[in-house]
Amino acid sequence: MFGAALPLAAGVWQTYGADTQEVDALLAPTTDFSKIEQGEDKPGGGATSHGSVDSANAFSLSSGNMNFKRELDFKIGNSIFRRNWVSAPASTDSTDGLGPLFNSRACQACHLKDGRGHPPLSTQVPEDSGSMLVRLSVPAASASDKEKLEAHSVNSLPEPTYGGQLQDRSIQGHKAEGKLKIEYTERPVTLAGGEVVNLRAPHYQLVDLGYGPISPDVMISPRVAPPMIGLGLLEAVPEEQILANADPDDQDKDGISGKPQRVWSREQEKVTLGRFGWKAGVATIAQQAAEAFAGDIGISSTMMPFPSGDCTEKQPDCLAAPSGVSPKHDNAEVRDELFDLVTFYSQNLAVPPRRNPSAPEVLKGKELFYKSGCADCHTPKFMTGDVPGQPHLSRDLIYPYTDILLHDMGEGLADRRPEGAADGYEWRTPPLWAVGLTETVSGHTLFLHDGRARNITEAILWHEGEGKASRDAFAELSKEDRERLVAFVNSL
Repeated sequence: MFGAALPLAAGVWQTYGADTQEVDALLAPTTDFSKIEQGEDKPGGGATSHGSVDSANAFSLSSGNMNFKRELDFKIGNSIFRRNWVSAPASTDSTDGLGPLFNSRACQACHLKDGRGHPPLSTQVPEDSGSMLVRLSVPAASASDKEKLEAHSVNSLPEPTYGGQLQDRSIQGHKAEGKLKIEYTERPVTLAGGEVVNLRAPHYQLVDLGYGPISPDVMISPRVAPPMIGLGLLEAVPEEQILANADPDDQDKDGISGKPQRVWSREQEKVTLGRFGWKAGVATIAQQAAEAFAGDIGISSTMMPFPSGDCTEKQPDCLAAPSGVSPKHDNAEVRDELFDLVTFYSQNLAVPPRRNPSAPEVLKGKELFYKSGCADCHTPKFMTGDVPGQPHLSRDLIYPYTDILLHDMGEGLADRRPEGAADGYEWRTPPLWAVGLTETVSGHTLFLHDGRARNITEAILWHEGEGKASRDAFAELSKEDRERLVAFVNSL
């Protein structure tokens, strides 16, 4: 396997150079907007997908440079990712253990076609809420709780009755925990030239609570499922490249204070850099998968050996329910072999190629993107490091348009719920690669952490805090230039 992929990896490294100064020069922001940069048309480097970008399956393709054997692993991982789990006991003991409380029966149910989730499409209490989760936590009430948070051994403290996540579904004989009700109010914003854009501000309420009152000081954070593409490439970015863009005290006085997230790694058993999730609350893809299995589906793994999922001591019937744990499955409900294949699948969902990156309006939009300061947080490019066992993800130039750092996004986007090093106003810069294919894959154009923005323009106009200067610069552009900037973003 390694031998089959080595020539490509070596060729990439020879092309871009192993010398630190050469890499730094390659990663420096461009000043030439007359043409695309080297490798920019393939944002995932050699791993960029080879499939059609006009298909609803554009996010479900494997790394374009993967060899045949790993392609088989990818397909098996896909089948497990799509598997619908059932409650225990069941005749198919390799697929049982669902819940007892859960949000989805399968990974694919939240990450439909491996794309972006959405809030309920009705303003009423939803039937369709599988691709939106509600995180729950409470403030520290004791010295020991404060010590855990300060040491980053936990990111947050679960609500005593309902845990760290609201489960809106349950197996037979158990009550769901509740539902999320959303109401929107419109907020007009006037742009240069007189165009008015209405932003919809969400108001959230937990209803139909199944296990009694919730803590009065509960903090909630509704979040849609993010796209799955390019995760393995982001995991492969060396930490020093990410930290090179950090400026938590804004020492250069540019108004941008990118801060690294610090979280507990279950694999490494130490505090490390957070990369994944809306607040970068998870260090690795494997841990993200384990926590999603446990919290979203109620399935235990050896990394998260909790067959009752997110159930609490105040839900004794849930804790006492039958599980699918078996010695045949490494004393878990999803055995290590299958879990590793799901992780591999998640690491190798390929980024699609750019669309029309050389078009004049797109190149002009790119220049406006830089001049407006958008690239100060949406860092265009990185060089991946060595990925053990996966040379096809190694040593390659990628264009994700994220710095993988936390930024204060202001009052409008604040959830007021701290998570790890992130306070209630901070969010990780989301990658922008393939954002323009959201409608093709997911059937909507709803953006930001809770899907409140109905298009790219609204998403930009929600930026406050560290993003305010860029938002204002965008709002002050002519209508034609705003359309050019949006065209560039949609080409990514």
